[in-house]
Amino acid sequence: MEYLLHLIASYEPAPPLTIILLASILIPPFIYLYVVLHHHHHHPQFYLINFSCYRPGEAYKFTREATVKVAIDAGTFTPENVNFQKMILERSGLGQSTYFPKALSKHQSPGMVGVREESEMVIFGAIDDLLDKTMFKNNIKNIRFLILNSSLFSPTPSLSETIINRYQMREDLKVYNLSGMGCSASLISVDLATQLLKVHRNSYALVVSTENITQNAYYGNKRSMLVTNCLFRMGAAAILLSNLTADRRRAKYRLTNLIRTHAGADDNSYKCVFQEEDNENKVGVVLSKQIMFVAGEALKTNMTVLGPQVLPISELLHFLMNLIGRRVLRMKMINDYVPDFKLAFEHFCIHAGGRAILDEVAKRLKLSEYDMEPSRMTLYRFGNTSSSSVWYELGYVEEKGRVKKGDRVWQIGFGSGFKCNSAVWRALKNVEPERRSPWLDEIDQFPVHVPAVNPISMP
Repeated sequence: MEYLLHLIASYEPAPPLTIILLASILIPPFIYLYVVLHHHHHHPQFYLINFSCYRPGEAYKFTREATVKVAIDAGTFTPENVNFQKMILERSGLGQSTYFPKALSKHQSPGMVGVREESEMVIFGAIDDLLDKTMFKNNIKNIRFLILNSSLFSPTPSLSETIINRYQMREDLKVYNLSGMGCSASLISVDLATQLLKVHRNSYALVVSTENITQNAYYGNKRSMLVTNCLFRMGAAAILLSNLTADRRRAKYRLTNLIRTHAGADDNSYKCVFQEEDNENKVGVVLSKQIMFVAGEALKTNMTVLGPQVLPISELLHFLMNLIGRRVLRMKMINDYVPDFKLAFEHFCIHAGGRAILDEVAKRLKLSEYDMEPSRMTLYRFGNTSSSSVWYELGYVEEKGRVKKGDRVWQIGFGSGFKCNSAVWRALKNVEPERRSPWLDEIDQFPVHVPAVNPISMP
């Protein structure tokens, strides 16, 4: 399908008769491909039994004012850069109840003990809840594969081995620890899990997604590195996957599509999220001013691959005729046609990387505020929890009681490199609110209005 679209995109101008012949040649196989893509079932099937997201305790809750005070008390930032971080927070879309590691408020190096303390708290918290939900606490040895992703914190022994030690997992467990993969890494981990489940029948895979904030706070004065201090917060998600046919009855979702695309061959894309030292040898992560454009183009590439697999034929034909008009007939008055992905999905879970990222995706996909609600409310309530954010968003949709049998959920992750990964899940039943999610006892308070600029008043 992608090859067919490429042929059309590169086609030279032709006379009308040629266009008619071209359409008569292309449209029948186009329809045939559509039927094959939409009705061919691959085996085995991959089921999402359940997932859990960790919510830290009240002692870790930080207001935006408290975040600015930490920056002031640190004593390493110039007054101008304290104000810069305050300005970013005011426009970030974050609310008053995100979670921050205690170690960062003590203004001293936490050391490896403090860094591990954060990771173990959020990871074990997410896994404990998942095991309780799935009644796997006494069946932990049934899990055959363990995959953990943590982009910036990768100690020895690895975090995945910390999990093995804590839960006394089986000796022949196949374990993987992914680092440096950015905020889209959870879907990379899911992809790796499905590749393993393809060749190992009757198996379970545990996926854990997190990021460490304690180790990766930046204390220098390079502005492009200060943005991460304002957006990233604590969090983790644990996901249980299965390929057992018998699990279809108790599973929440079936994976129908998983698309990974990468723009790393382009220098601007490769460098738009980049860890390095500033001129004072302080390590931080640079966020380029081009990140919005790069993310938009990465999404476009991912949509081009995913679209033929999920869109109804009416949308595909509309897109095809628009492409012929622009590229073959050279009709300059025709604008690019963006397919209506709302015809393919009922729910959207877009990585809560920041307000600007969400605005860009909403504009590209022409999504409504209702469509964007899970992502915006996750950013407001939990901040950017890195790769786990798409699971906090799915938890929001579930707790709202919106997921019905047959609904399709589109998760979209963006990450350094630059990557755009997406997964499509089909609900196997009406998913009832569990009241055991990170939205516990708060879901009825949402959605809330988040102003474009939310002033921070400091004493």
